[in-house]
Amino acid sequence: MTGPPMTGPPVTDPAASERAAREPGAPDAETESSPADALLVLPVRGFPEIRPGDRLAEMIAEMAPLRDGDVLVVTQKVVSKAEGRLVQVDPTDPLAKIRLAESESVRVLRRRGDLVMSETSHGFVCANAGVDLSNVDEGWAALLPVDPDRSARRIRDVIRARLSIEIGVIVSDTFGRTWRKGLTDVALGCAGVAAVVDLRGSADAIGRTLQATEVCLVDELAGAAELVMGKSFGVPLAIVRGVPREHLRESSVRDEVVRPPAEDLFR
Repeated sequence: MTGPPMTGPPVTDPAASERAAREPGAPDAETESSPADALLVLPVRGFPEIRPGDRLAEMIAEMAPLRDGDVLVVTQKVVSKAEGRLVQVDPTDPLAKIRLAESESVRVLRRRGDLVMSETSHGFVCANAGVDLSNVDEGWAALLPVDPDRSARRIRDVIRARLSIEIGVIVSDTFGRTWRKGLTDVALGCAGVAAVVDLRGSADAIGRTLQATEVCLVDELAGAAELVMGKSFGVPLAIVRGVPREHLRESSVRDEVVRPPAEDLFR
């Protein structure tokens, strides 16, 4: 897998939370087109609250202003809600979330207070096995999708069938990073977009051969999308427009991004 890196910074909308809400799915007028070497990141506003059993992919196909070649980023929370990955938790019991995190873990790596760093069945190493109490009703917790790659494929396949376009789909979530403060969004699953772009063997800007450069494209796109989705904007979808066509291919976070234990220097 080869291909040139994407150039130009993503064009984002940092003032999204301060502007009045537009019609559902309507993109910003000034961001409907872009230069060939730029990326656009468009929030999809007005998307309704998702409940278990909702036909998420069909709702996205109806409401999101998608074009052929776009990459759609969908937050894990709405995917988990639609797939019924919600469980009751006692809000008065400080140990309830810890027990739930342990039940969602295949291995606990570290503990500190009420924080559990663990490995999930997906191979993710994250805080509290991804169990999340934010943006859900009190007394409930959201679990990670059982198979985020499969979730992304289903959304992509429904949109392909409904709209006759080819797009990439990323299911995103917010993770911390080892030895760095602050959070960023990363990809839990993907379909139709390269998870990793392998630049090994290509030349850098001064002609030297790259030996170890593998770019996690889906994490970069998830992080860019989060800039317009935010944590309190109520925007669970974003469209990234302008990703080079050569990066739109079949892929998988589990197969390409999750590092096998044999390659992990710390486990």
